[in-house]
Amino acid sequence: MIIVGLTGGIGSGKSTVAGFFSELGIPVYEADHEAKTLMNRSKVIRRKLIALFGKRAYKKDGLNRPFIAKKIFNDSSLLEEMNSIVHPKVGSHFKRWVKKQNSPYIIKEAAILFESGSYEDCDIIITVTAPEKVRLERVMKRDGSGKDRVMAIMKNQFSDEERIPRSDYVISNSDLDKTRQQVNDIHAEILKMRE
Repeated sequence: MIIVGLTGGIGSGKSTVAGFFSELGIPVYEADHEAKTLMNRSKVIRRKLIALFGKRAYKKDGLNRPFIAKKIFNDSSLLEEMNSIVHPKVGSHFKRWVKKQNSPYIIKEAAILFESGSYEDCDIIITVTAPEKVRLERVMKRDGSGKDRVMAIMKNQFSDEERIPRSDYVISNSDLDKTRQQVNDIHAEILKMRE
């Protein structure tokens, strides 16, 4: 089975693109969503994150996301430590998920595909791009985040200039009809690889 990595900076429209692949019947693994789920469900991750951030890392109803976000906001070493706790578990979960799929290929959607090293598990990589100004506006509107917070997240992710040379395909996501057409074209090419 072909594993296709789908990545792009925050606000680039990865979820939209993943949705278009899903509409074509392609299974999509959302690594960021699974990471959040595992951070709430895994006792091992919970114990390690409490050791890293202190008891305030979790509230009664689960992960204290605002508290952790504030901690890692300007401390990339804390972010790296957190990722080193969470990403191996997500990687194991992904491998189990892949074994259950029956499709010519699957999509692994991950914001930090390159940064986490999980691109190494992929046969093909697609990067989704959009102008920074558009991305900024999308995220501020979607999450109610301030500009500084969104810029800090962008700073901790690879830039498009770093992603594009490492990618097999680039989807420019500023017009939804054109984005959908690019997805359809890539889908057809990947299916041809299977023939």
